[in-house]
Amino acid sequence: MIPETSSYWLRNARVPQALLSDQSQAIAPVIPHLAAAPVWEDLVALDVHIQDGQIAHLRPSGGEIEEPSTDLQEGLVFPGFVDIHTHLDKSHTWTRTPNPDGTFMGALTHIEADKRYWTEDDLYQRMDFGVRCAYAQGTVAIRTHLDSFENTIAASLSAFRQLKAAWSDRVILEAVALTTLDNYATPWGEQLADAMAEVGGIMGGVPVMNPDLDAQLDRIFAIAKERQMPLDFHTDETNDPASITLRQVAIAALRHEFPHTILCGHCCNLSVQSEDEASKTLHLVKEAGINIVSLPMCNLFLQDRQPQRMPRWRGVTLLHELRDQGTPVAIANDNSRDAFFSYGNHDGLEALTQSVRIAQLDRPIGTWPRAITRTPAEIMGIAAGEIGVGRSADLILFSARNFSELFSRPQSDRRVLRQGKAIATTLPDYRELDHLVPY
Repeated sequence: MIPETSSYWLRNARVPQALLSDQSQAIAPVIPHLAAAPVWEDLVALDVHIQDGQIAHLRPSGGEIEEPSTDLQEGLVFPGFVDIHTHLDKSHTWTRTPNPDGTFMGALTHIEADKRYWTEDDLYQRMDFGVRCAYAQGTVAIRTHLDSFENTIAASLSAFRQLKAAWSDRVILEAVALTTLDNYATPWGEQLADAMAEVGGIMGGVPVMNPDLDAQLDRIFAIAKERQMPLDFHTDETNDPASITLRQVAIAALRHEFPHTILCGHCCNLSVQSEDEASKTLHLVKEAGINIVSLPMCNLFLQDRQPQRMPRWRGVTLLHELRDQGTPVAIANDNSRDAFFSYGNHDGLEALTQSVRIAQLDRPIGTWPRAITRTPAEIMGIAAGEIGVGRSADLILFSARNFSELFSRPQSDRRVLRQGKAIATTLPDYRELDHLVPY
């Protein structure tokens, strides 16, 4: 049990060193060897003092403690998850509008068909359901793309405003405009940019290879620069090696000397390009200071799907190469229970677990736990995603004592603290959404 006092200790915790704030890195040595923790896992044995909702002290485990405390018995402690690429507006539509063939084109078609149900109330209920799932599992911040076309954006933005206000004291919510780049050359595109700025949102879209791509990128960069807004793109979500939209975004960023944050998602086809072609793009991404987010679960589900044929590639970008060159790399959940991904539960741990398995982010695990915590928090510019003195005590307590135990079970017994207080972790019942399915 977590003590119900304003001051208490979490004793005998195991914290991945990569998740400690920079000033806390030297507080305790990495465990040299424990039966429950292989040496390559870089775990730190800590006692954590929580006072008035914040982390007041961190110290090596083993000292005497007189205040109320809870013995975590070598359980892992994470900061809250930061899910930087989601689609809350599409979430939980699978039951009423499934994607029978599971392909990317099928997803586009069936999501478009589902939009006939996208009223403000429908959007709010499904998005709120998703945020409740994420919150109960330890997420503290979510960035969601909103399909931004004239037939849906008014309802989506209205629902998002309500959602952001309702959750303002518990989950940081950001919205990104998701549209085709040609729209920004129209008066409506200017209106969209102003509407996103009004909700503290982000400019974004899907660049596609076409003769006007450079002009389209120049337009969105100019609009974002005028409004001092970050940019967030879906790039190269394809197995076509000739698609180089990520490279073109990087070139545009350098051309405009863009001063704000840029995040590019997916970047799938880097893994099917030649080494020379991929290297050209990697170099420019690094030079332009672009951040990358990978969505391994959704892309593994969608990419290279053909009837009666095993997929030949994983659909995941060059995570190791990007990270090794110093490019910030995040991972995220992407879609949940919709035409693009029929599964998903808004769980940061699931995103990390599946990414480790799919992309071999281990031996050692090293800094990869930052990809769903500290790195996306830094990209969003928020104080979250790490454990350190003075930080809010927004923590996830696992019974697992090492990464093998953590990634082997769903950890449904996790305990979640917000400002040092335990919250309810019961997930909302899918039956709540039954009335949204037409019969």
